[in-house]
Amino acid sequence: MNSREEIALELDEVDRRARSLLDDLDESQLAVPYSRGINPPIWELGHVAFFYEYFLLRQLGGSEARMPGYDDVWDSFEISHRHRWTPGVVPEKERMLDYYCGVLGETRARLANEEISDHERYLFRYVIHHHHMHIESLLWGRQTLGYAPPIFPGAEREVPKSTGISGDARVDGGEYFQGMPPLSPGVFSFDNERPGHRVTVEPFAISKTLVTNGEFLKFVDDGGYGQESLWDFGGRCWLAEGPGGSREMPEYWGRQEGGTWQHRKFDRWEDLPLEAPIVHVSVWEAEAFCRWAGRRLPTEPEWEAAARGLDQKKFPWGGEVMDASRVDMDGRLFATAPADAFIEGASGAGCLQMMGTVWEWTSTQFLPYAGFEIDMYHYMSVLQFGDHRVTKGGSCATCSSLIRNSYRQAYLPGRTDAFTGFRTCALVT
Repeated sequence: MNSREEIALELDEVDRRARSLLDDLDESQLAVPYSRGINPPIWELGHVAFFYEYFLLRQLGGSEARMPGYDDVWDSFEISHRHRWTPGVVPEKERMLDYYCGVLGETRARLANEEISDHERYLFRYVIHHHHMHIESLLWGRQTLGYAPPIFPGAEREVPKSTGISGDARVDGGEYFQGMPPLSPGVFSFDNERPGHRVTVEPFAISKTLVTNGEFLKFVDDGGYGQESLWDFGGRCWLAEGPGGSREMPEYWGRQEGGTWQHRKFDRWEDLPLEAPIVHVSVWEAEAFCRWAGRRLPTEPEWEAAARGLDQKKFPWGGEVMDASRVDMDGRLFATAPADAFIEGASGAGCLQMMGTVWEWTSTQFLPYAGFEIDMYHYMSVLQFGDHRVTKGGSCATCSSLIRNSYRQAYLPGRTDAFTGFRTCALVT
């Protein structure tokens, strides 16, 4: 996404997807109840419009605020999460859409009529990628609230078949590149991915596939949630925060009469697909499963080594361009394919679905790399440093144009609403 034409197409696509996630909600659905993991949909779109306005129209264009007095409402750092639900703070849908559509219209005009520098091209990509990030949060909001799944025109896709691949991939020890190189024309990354650097990784073995519902079900049936020795202090505290002071299964699982396991996917209950990857689990659940199975989570450097190899690949399969046919992304399949599918997206090490399907938990705390420098929006990364965990690879709800091997997503360890899952490593190679 470098040329003016490519940027314009991507802007149209992200706008279309975002609007479709709002347009099919009625007034009662827009008035969402308070939840720590989501935002009111009206605020989401006003917030992304504010990014376009602030960084492109005001800072570059020198124009005035389009909604005077609302900067502190649309800026996520200035307004506390809970206050986004306060009556009268966020404007009604019609006023927000006037603002949103006006800002995006002016953005398109600037893109069509002005010569754009490398810096401005970078800013366009930054705000469009930020827009994509909020599409994913709108999607997990629908899952949280039990709303209907999205219908993106042209997103229909056949579920790929199982390949029978299993077991571990052995990754040689050595010096691997992690992160992204310094900024240069045509290369985009967020500040937490920089500066790229070399890390020494010891030999390790990592599962070729994500942990499946069937594998996790064995942990549940063995009473894994009740085995205190499998949970560290943070995990035990998280368990106690569950309904009635305990938890017995993943967030959206349940039993039907007769013992059949099901899970809720958006607004419907379905039989649990045992061969599909587990999704919507916290890092505490992932780590407890690992202890039960005699395994461990990969570190972030190990995950990148397995995904990119020694030649600094941008995507697991190589090349410099995302090929969305190789992944479960863009809100098409929502982690319904078998964990051993998508062989065409395998990494050089033989690991499947390292891009898309689920954000993969690692054992690494989300911290800045040595030499980290804050980018244009000061709070894109720094507020998550220290108490969040690194997840990698993107999910079924992530926009494919956003992701790459070096991308770092930060989630609090107890999050289950996002599309998170995991793969495991052997304790001894």
